[in-house]
Amino acid sequence: MTEYTWRGPFADADVNVLHAEGFGHPVLADAWGAQLERHSLGWVTAVQSGELVGFVNVAWDGGVHAFLLDTMVRADRRRTGIGRALVETAVAGAQASGCEWLHVDFDDHLRGFYLDECGFTPTGAGLVRLR
Repeated sequence: MTEYTWRGPFADADVNVLHAEGFGHPVLADAWGAQLERHSLGWVTAVQSGELVGFVNVAWDGGVHAFLLDTMVRADRRRTGIGRALVETAVAGAQASGCEWLHVDFDDHLRGFYLDECGFTPTGAGLVRLR
């Protein structure tokens, strides 16, 4: 059984491992808790048997726009519905917080997940690479 919690407790080290695995870089020592408390509307944790197996961050503009960032599921638990449930919980959390819009950017290979599985609609957007 997986437990999904809006603003659930987590250890920075666990999110760092998930992030490294999900985004293909070495494990860093980022201070996720402090960063999220300062800049995020909320986040969702997915926990199985006491282990963090999924996570998503919901940043916001302080008003009605929220932004889904860093959706990640442990590799051995992917394609089991955890990602979709993380996003559903994030949507509910953003709605309950009074947001009117939830934005997400994604690479092309994730298009089916976000548009078909999670109910996002395509929009026009722009991007400037800063580094």
